[in-house]
Amino acid sequence: MAADFAQFNSAFPWFFPVAAAVFGACIGSFLNVVILRLPREESIVTPGSRCACGTPIRWQDNLPVLSWLLLRGRARCCGRPFSFRYPFVELLTAALFAVCWLRFPPAVAFAGWVLLSCLIAATFIDLDHFIIPDSFTIGLGIVGLLLSALIPALHGHGTAPAPLGHLRSIADSLQGLLIGSGLVLWIGLIAETLLRREAMGFGDVKFVGAIGAFCGWQGAVFSVFGGAAVGTVWLAAAWLWQRATGRRAPVAPPSETPEGEATPLAFGAHVPFGPMLAVAGALHFLFFRGPVAAWFDDVAILFRS
Repeated sequence: MAADFAQFNSAFPWFFPVAAAVFGACIGSFLNVVILRLPREESIVTPGSRCACGTPIRWQDNLPVLSWLLLRGRARCCGRPFSFRYPFVELLTAALFAVCWLRFPPAVAFAGWVLLSCLIAATFIDLDHFIIPDSFTIGLGIVGLLLSALIPALHGHGTAPAPLGHLRSIADSLQGLLIGSGLVLWIGLIAETLLRREAMGFGDVKFVGAIGAFCGWQGAVFSVFGGAAVGTVWLAAAWLWQRATGRRAPVAPPSETPEGEATPLAFGAHVPFGPMLAVAGALHFLFFRGPVAAWFDDVAILFRS
């Protein structure tokens, strides 16, 4: 079976990346439903997709990306515009699934698809509602532990003999979950003491723990500080746009005053940190796992010498 798979992949190297992208677009279409309905505590299974006017959307008008293009971003039934977010989420998921397949063995790629799907959904829910549901924090952490036990290669133990590799993998996952959530908790408590107001939501604490379950403790640490770097660049660009044009940037996250009132981006405004953690977590999983691990190894050697 493995030989047949390798032979087919060698003959048609484009097939599996394209299949991963198509599958990712379909998952992205489902994530749009999750992003819309989960915060409202509605079923993500039934009823089927409906237009804002209440008309059920036909299957041929519900094809990922293609239907939005063919319909020019408007509903066939009533002509209402569909948000560009829908095809964007589908394209983003498709691209990340393809990259994940190209960079990892199939089993690890599957685990990556689970992580990336949850990061995408959590990002847009947090942008809309300033919350990250437990499904993407506690639930994702539990799934990360289970996948780590089943797929030792997820934490670099794929060549270790069973059951040693499985035990090492789940130990790395548990370590990442505990260190990640503990680090953010302490940062939040210290910042709250200094600022005398809530500096970080408990959802962020659980979210970093869930990322650590997939990426290990190094990935959790990278997500925290990498997320801060991503957020700094993101918010600086949005603030400059706001100052130059007098309007909020299209990609700017919503912001609130400490009292919960909507406000333009400014010092002291609260912006969701979950999307920044998600971006950093995805970057670590896809591209920076090796360099970050090597950096921490160098630091450890430096302290031992």
